[in-house]
Amino acid sequence: MTAASTSGHGESMTTVLRRRDGTAQQLAVDDWTAPATPAERGLLRSLHGPVLDLGCGPGRLVVALGELGIPAMGIDASLQAVRRARTRGAQVLHYSVFDRLPREGRWRSVLLFDGNIGIGGCPTTLFSRVRDLLARDGRALVETDPPGTTTIEGEARLERAGETTSWFPWAWVAADDAPRLAGAAGLRLTGWHVADGRWFARLRRRTR
Repeated sequence: MTAASTSGHGESMTTVLRRRDGTAQQLAVDDWTAPATPAERGLLRSLHGPVLDLGCGPGRLVVALGELGIPAMGIDASLQAVRRARTRGAQVLHYSVFDRLPREGRWRSVLLFDGNIGIGGCPTTLFSRVRDLLARDGRALVETDPPGTTTIEGEARLERAGETTSWFPWAWVAADDAPRLAGAAGLRLTGWHVADGRWFARLRRRTR
């Protein structure tokens, strides 16, 4: 998770993402540092390279893609996460999603896993960014919250061991709303994949 500098750590201390209204969500930081799960690897096998992983954290998906023989690169705004990813042999660069990135408009696949649909606090803006990064025949694989949840655009902060970050823009996107939000950004839904209780939208650029 790009906003979570804790994604670069290997600690097992509880990290919480708290919204302005006080609602708190415990984050699976240990999962972000663990190898890709069998279900995730199954999804990754369906991708065409080169793949760009947005908010890649310690690079576990980039590593898994490399093991599958699929060229991939990750970006993350946390320098600590980037350094950790590089020690694992992952090709990861220190960028924000909204920076000018290598291969703009030429990525065959773009990933947003592990809650990273929240980056920037405005899903339509983030979806527009994904569209700009994709090649004309490119595809995006985006994890959302399950159906029946609530889409929220707001602010959040991280809390861990008595320490807190500043508030930053963040969003939560329900599967029910993803097609509409992606459509407003020039993407269209081509299908869903549900694995281990997680929902992944398959998107492609909408042709005019």
